[in-house]
Amino acid sequence: MAVVLQIGAGGVGGVVAHKMAQNREVFSRIILASRTLSKCKTIADSIRTKGLGEIEIDEVDADNVESLVALINKYRPKLVVNVALPYQDLSIMEACLRTKTHYLDTAN
Repeated sequence: MAVVLQIGAGGVGGVVAHKMAQNREVFSRIILASRTLSKCKTIADSIRTKGLGEIEIDEVDADNVESLVALINKYRPKLVVNVALPYQDLSIMEACLRTKTHYLDTAN
């Protein structure tokens, strides 16, 4: 899998991003996006410090379908992993449907 886009940079998001970074043969390019870019940077710095390589970060409003569509179109991921807040599931799913992108939700 070449490109994966993770949406959500909270506690679970940090664990998921680290696990993906440990499996580069599957997740060769990781983009982490959240409403709070500083949280993404903290996770990216931790991954780098642990010798797990680089990940890219970006900012997105996961409540806004158009913003999500633009983000997905920017990176063209094979998969979107949703670890955002539960009330954002429908907007992220809608963006994935519009862009024909595979979707994984860790909670639902």
